Order: sequence, then structure tokens, then C-alpha cells
Amino acid sequence: MQILKQYQDKKVLVLGFGISGLNAAELLAKSGAQVVANDQATPKDPTIVDHLKSLGIEVITGSNPLDLADRSFDLVVKNPGIPYDNPLVAEFVQKNTPIITEAELGAELFQGHLVSVTGSNGKTTTTTLTQLMLAHDSKHQVKYAGNIGVSFSKVAATLSEEDTLVTELSSFQLLGTPTLHPHIAIITNIFSNHLDYHKTRENYINAKLNITRNQTKDDYLIMNWDRDEWQRIAQRSQATIIPFSRQNKSHDGSYEEDGKIYWRGEYIMDADDIRLIGPQNVENALAAIAAAKLSGVQNSAIVDVLKSFGGVRHRLQYVLEYKDRLFYNDSKSTDIEATEVALQGFKRPVILLAGGLDRGYTFERLVPYFKKHVKAIIVFGQCKDKMKAAAEQANIPTIIESENAITAVPEAWKVSAPGDVILLSPANASWDQFPSFEVRGDRFIEAVEKLTGRKEQK
Repeated sequence: MQILKQYQDKKVLVLGFGISGLNAAELLAKSGAQVVANDQATPKDPTIVDHLKSLGIEVITGSNPLDLADRSFDLVVKNPGIPYDNPLVAEFVQKNTPIITEAELGAELFQGHLVSVTGSNGKTTTTTLTQLMLAHDSKHQVKYAGNIGVSFSKVAATLSEEDTLVTELSSFQLLGTPTLHPHIAIITNIFSNHLDYHKTRENYINAKLNITRNQTKDDYLIMNWDRDEWQRIAQRSQATIIPFSRQNKSHDGSYEEDGKIYWRGEYIMDADDIRLIGPQNVENALAAIAAAKLSGVQNSAIVDVLKSFGGVRHRLQYVLEYKDRLFYNDSKSTDIEATEVALQGFKRPVILLAGGLDRGYTFERLVPYFKKHVKAIIVFGQCKDKMKAAAEQANIPTIIESENAITAVPEAWKVSAPGDVILLSPANASWDQFPSFEVRGDRFIEAVEKLTGRKEQK
């Protein structure tokens, strides 16, 4: 395992025992730092604490004691999800103690070809497509890490200068990455997400732009060119801008024109040959194509990946076919924009399963998409009445209330007909009924398997 010698004898507080926090604590301890690891909860698995202590780490669990701020820490490594107004974190902000996320340790550790991806939607699919394209014919290692569920620093420690790392980075992670410097950065899109954390849209945009903060004209920022605002945001970068456009708004990068995919005028493939469903996945493909072409990947490798890759779990994921009904799991659609683009991906009639956590907004924006694509809707969760109101406004003939995404499956089957798509695309977070969108999607798949007697197709 590579180490970070600059942290030898430094006093470091690691906040949070998630995947990133545990790996950060271990890396820093092995680099010679004096590490204190703290989590507000007490881990159910006692071996976690035992392992940390075996590395000489002081472990404090069950609360975030404010007196930790009285110690003279040189650095705080914070779980990305812990907000800066957390009482303990706020103490360190007041003291001007440097606060980073684990992604910063990975950025400091990795010396190879770094590609970093952020955006409101499409990050994971774009990261995965890019990694697959770059790895297709590479003689060196090409890995992915970051917000995709794999620790950035842990993977970085296993790679050499000749290797490539494709990292998915959230706005939370990017707030704590002062030295991050990808050679290729991708911003898939920017909507208005996580404002409960960032407080304002401008703060959210600034967090996203940290992905390009240290880039120069010798680096590349691949940017969605289909909205004027995104074009203006791109101009705040010092990098060479590479646009991608599904709406044929620029020929300077990758784009779709008349149903065909191009790179700077060079034909790559037909858009209909992309296995992934939906216009948003054409955008994800265009972003990945730009990164691949800038990295010297052959067209044949790009086409092979796009024709074969069936999708990331919970992201417009094809589950199975039964009696000429197609089941799709899009549990990751936790906002209105994601459900909008999901619905646009289907030419068949859709029976939509939607609802979840009530964040205070209504769903009138979905009405045009309901009218065009949805023949029946099953609503559930805290916001089911608001979702039902939008469905009534769209004159959907069949509207059914159900308890959750699991009970909605047999209800959807009852009103389905051959040729239909049964789609879980909730347009809401899962936290009113499930601990995560992943759990919601898994339970949905289990319900589909129980209904059909078939296993998910992978």
C-alpha cells in the first residue's frame, strides 16, 4: 500500500465510519499520522473498532464530542455527507482547521491519468462507460472509484503512474478536494440538487466547479452544451472546453445529429444501437465518448461498449421480460428531472410506479410526460397525493394508490397488457419508507421476481 509521507506525525481527526472514512483512517495511520476516528453511531460490527485500534488509532463512537475541537488537530477528514454546520465541524471551521474529504487523499496519492466525473444526474453511468471504454484495449490498469461505491484513496494506492483512474465525485466530496487536478473532467449536467446541504444553487454550482478548479489549458473539461446556463458555467474554467450535445448544438466535441453519433464530424455509430434506454443515456454516452477519444480510444472499442453495456443497477436498469411486459428499475430517479428523461426513453406504453419522500414540491412538470407516455400510474409514499394530483391533471385513466414500491408491483401487473413497460421511476427520495434508493430498487426487483417466477437478467 502506498502511503502519504506528508502526514507523518500529523494529528488528524477522521469523522465518519463509512467506506471512505475507514479507508482514510487506515491510510493515514499507515502513513504515520496520529489518528483519532470518530463516529456519531456505534458500529454494529465490533471488528471495525478492533481493526482501527490495532492500527494505533484512537476510536470514539456514540457521539461527536464537542471537546474534540479543543485538541490541536492539523487536519480533519470529514465524511462527505456530514454538513459543515454540524456543531463539531462548525467548531473546526471557526478555528480554520483544514477540512478535506477522503477524495482529497486519493487525489494526492494518485499520479497516473485521472478522469473525474460529476453532475446532478448520470454520474455513475458516465463513469462506468468511460472506465469500460478506456479499459477495452488498454495495456495498463483502468479502474473506477469514488462516489460509485469504491474508496478513491484505496484504489489509488494500488495503481502506478502508467494506470488510469476514473472517479465519480459528488458535490459533497468536491467541497473537500483542494488539490484535485484531473486531466479530463466531465460535468454531465447541473440541476438544483442537495440545496438542503448547499443552501443555494450558486453554492451547489461552485461545489461542482471544484472539479475543474485546478485545471489549466492543457487539461480538458467535457461539458453538456444543451443549455445556455451550462455553456456559461463552462466559461468559468481555465481548461480547454470540450462540448457534448444531444441537441446538435456544437460540432466541436461529441454530438448527436439525425439519430447518428459523431465526434468532431467523424461518424461513430447510430444512436439507436446504444443498448442503454433513453435520451439521458445518449448524453451519458456522448460524455464518455469525448473522454475516450481524448484518451486515444479506438472507435471499435467505443462501439463495443455502447452496444453491450446494459446499465448500472437502479439506473434505468432492465430487470426482465415476462409475457411481453418489460420491467425496469429506475430507483435512482430521486428527482423530477430523472423521471422526465426516463419516461422519454420508451416508445411502449408505460405503467409508472412513483412516489416517496415529500420534500415540499409538486409534480406539474411531469404532466406533459405523463400525457405522452403513461397509461397507468401506481402512487405511494408521503407524496402520493401530490403525485396523484399531477396524474389527474394529465388525465391518466388508471390511477392506483399503493403502500410502497413493493406492493405496487402486483397492482401494476393487474392493469398491464402485452407490450407495456412496468417502470419504477419514483421522482422522489426513498427515505420515507426505505433507507436508500438501492434498498428500494432491490425490494422492487425481488417483488418482480416473486410475481413472475423469473430471476433478474444480468
